[in-house]
Amino acid sequence: METVKLTIDGRHVEVEKGMNLVEAAASIGVKIPTLCYMNLHGLGYGNGPGACRICVVEVEGRKTLAPACKTSCTEGMVVRTHTPRVVNARRTVMELILSNHPKDCLVCPKNGHCELQELACSLGIREVKYDGEVTSFPKDMSLSIVRDMDKCIMCRRCESACNELQTVGVLSAAGRGFHAVMGTPFGESLQDTGCVNCGQCVAVCPTGALSENSNMADVLRVLADPAKKVVVQTAPAVRAALGEEFGLGGQSVTGRMTAALRRLGFDYVFDTDFAADLTIMEEGTELLGRLKAYLDGDRSVKLPLMTSCCPGWVSFVEKNFPEAEDYLSTAKSPQQMFGAVAKSYFASKLGIDRCDLVVVSVMPCVAKKSEAARSEFSHDGDPDVNIVLTTRELAQLIRQFNIDFTSLPEENFDMPLGVSTGAGVIFGVTGGVIEAAVRTAYEVYTGRKLDRIDFTELRGTDGIRSATVDFNGVPINIGIAHTLGNARKLVKEVVAGTSPYHAIEVMACPGGCIGGGGQPYHRGDASLLAMRATALYGEDADKNLRKSHENPYVQQLYDEFLGEPCGHLAHELLHTSYYDRKPVVEECIYSIKNNG
Repeated sequence: METVKLTIDGRHVEVEKGMNLVEAAASIGVKIPTLCYMNLHGLGYGNGPGACRICVVEVEGRKTLAPACKTSCTEGMVVRTHTPRVVNARRTVMELILSNHPKDCLVCPKNGHCELQELACSLGIREVKYDGEVTSFPKDMSLSIVRDMDKCIMCRRCESACNELQTVGVLSAAGRGFHAVMGTPFGESLQDTGCVNCGQCVAVCPTGALSENSNMADVLRVLADPAKKVVVQTAPAVRAALGEEFGLGGQSVTGRMTAALRRLGFDYVFDTDFAADLTIMEEGTELLGRLKAYLDGDRSVKLPLMTSCCPGWVSFVEKNFPEAEDYLSTAKSPQQMFGAVAKSYFASKLGIDRCDLVVVSVMPCVAKKSEAARSEFSHDGDPDVNIVLTTRELAQLIRQFNIDFTSLPEENFDMPLGVSTGAGVIFGVTGGVIEAAVRTAYEVYTGRKLDRIDFTELRGTDGIRSATVDFNGVPINIGIAHTLGNARKLVKEVVAGTSPYHAIEVMACPGGCIGGGGQPYHRGDASLLAMRATALYGEDADKNLRKSHENPYVQQLYDEFLGEPCGHLAHELLHTSYYDRKPVVEECIYSIKNNG
């Protein structure tokens, strides 16, 4: 590794050649304030366009101030990060930004998490000197995401996330001057574009310009309705990140989370991990069925089987590669499997009509909101999952109810839909779904007990990974991708018929669900995602049961109700179909390009 030596604020530092000044300063504990910049290299994309100019510094020998995020370190460079000239320039830039920004901080969805607010405070700005033009744009609300472009500061982080990380290409800069805005194709609503609701734009937005479509009021309404039984399910990744909102970062807070949900007033607190185990029974059976047919010489079988747990990924396929839909597993996601089971099996046990049972999900993902609203996931107009909250929304509710989260006792989930194995827990991290599937598929296929439970070759943080697992002499090739930009590369191979894999796992968000668009804001901190992953693997290791097919309540569900995996009733309740959802606007663009 080639290095360079330079001086920052009178301190000598040696860094990798090509590193920018923000990163170099951070290596010696000097924080250069930023807005558009995020250190996202570990997540697979760059640091933004360098548009805000908040990070300017003095570089000896230069007449003008240099943007630290776009200035590479060179040998002998002398940098001063907080001189009067620098601080005055930053204050001026901030005052100009604030002159065209709403002043409704008290009711902003990012209040308490707004980087613009934090930076204005750190710069000591208590008034806005400039009385400039104030722009106003119509608010755009999809099922998952709210766009309030009045609050956009044109940092263009969302553009980097949408175009570079996810390759969805829905958000881009449009207009000039005060009328510049992060727009969609032809100004369409997000709902009518190729947006897949992954929420990574929300995760990186420093202001309230992009936020989740909140459903907290809906939850409070049903909790206050005595005619309804309200159950809640919690996804595996939620427990690995919720504690960060209460000073418990790096910990799995399953027991405290369960206790908090009971204090919020839910009648039953269940675990989506139960449905993750159920998903493995269905998806694993489907995989083995396809593999057996393929190995028996049936080349019409659609392999590789691609996982279908992630709604952002499913939407990505439907909107970009509808010709690959038959490769997706027909198994519903764990959220939707849980809803279907709760509204049928559990409602029957309670002796109530499914319409009187309200299913609330707590998810790390804003795409789960739009997934729950899909018409095929309902029965006679009653959705299988009624309301979806994000991890952030749950944290807000806990605060609203004045619950001292850190002092809560550890409590267990309710029965029977609250028992899960370690395989269900690791669904929340990239590689976890396919590892859980392998644990079960190996034993079902070979009839032998695994010598080892942990398939570490399926773990890691590389955007695309591959491994071969030996099923008693049958090599099974597995591909894994997280973020949609990486997934695009794998699905292109599938469509071209050149994919070397038998099974592919895809998660739309960085690190998997742990980096979901509804999680506490990670702000590009790859080490934070690593801690969340460690928390989930730790909970898996501590479980007595670590293979989905060993879950006694999943076995009971099949014995009492479903019959067998991929059987008639299981298919009716737990499987789905996919559709070509390519947006009309994209069809128009395609037609213009190809037909003039």
